[in-house]
Amino acid sequence: MRRVGPLLLGLAFLPALGQAEEGAEAPRPFKLTVGHYAFSDDSHGDDVNLRHSSDMGNLWLGYFQLPAQHFSQWRSGWDTSWGSTWRVSPSIQIASQGFVGGSLQVETGETWFVGGGFGRTNLRPYWNLNFDPNDAWMASAGYRGTAGESYALQWVKDNRENPDQRHLHFVYRRPFADGRRLTVDVLHKDGLVDDVRIHRWGLGLTYDWPTFFIHVVSDPKTNFSSLNSTRIALGTRF
Repeated sequence: MRRVGPLLLGLAFLPALGQAEEGAEAPRPFKLTVGHYAFSDDSHGDDVNLRHSSDMGNLWLGYFQLPAQHFSQWRSGWDTSWGSTWRVSPSIQIASQGFVGGSLQVETGETWFVGGGFGRTNLRPYWNLNFDPNDAWMASAGYRGTAGESYALQWVKDNRENPDQRHLHFVYRRPFADGRRLTVDVLHKDGLVDDVRIHRWGLGLTYDWPTFFIHVVSDPKTNFSSLNSTRIALGTRF
């Protein structure tokens, strides 16, 4: 089990790509997500996550279980973004079994943007649901179009226990009419798995409607283990 948390990936695109547009409707402060993970050894995991957004940032509470490994965990966290010319995005996260983690990221630029950051945990037991190394350095760059579309590259490199492990993401996001949106995340991962260097490609697809969304991810060598995984998540905003 990788002792890393899902902080970097979720926050790396918070300032870069922004939140979902809800058209002319008032923002929906709550987001409920239910996810199912299918692994190549025929084991399965499930999680549920409730997030609330306000002027103070995003506050969330979640629960994850992996019955085959007799592992379950409550999790909670907070993140936000401050500033305009320079955007600073801190996060903190705690979980049962003594886990504590956090990250800090900085971004600047409007049409063209660049950013960087890092994350750190206390290395207590934790199953990483977003698959990126979390004790890591991060760098990003991208472009936002006038129609709301955006393109971003993000590089994430482990800087602690496994410095050979790194991810490169290309993320494309395009809004449509009536509050709909498509997000495509193409992943290339590079690092050692059982002392063998691997180069693998992964893919994440998300489609948002004003109220509901679906998220599908194919992740090879999940958390740089021998397992491949597929995640399907459904959610609603209210």
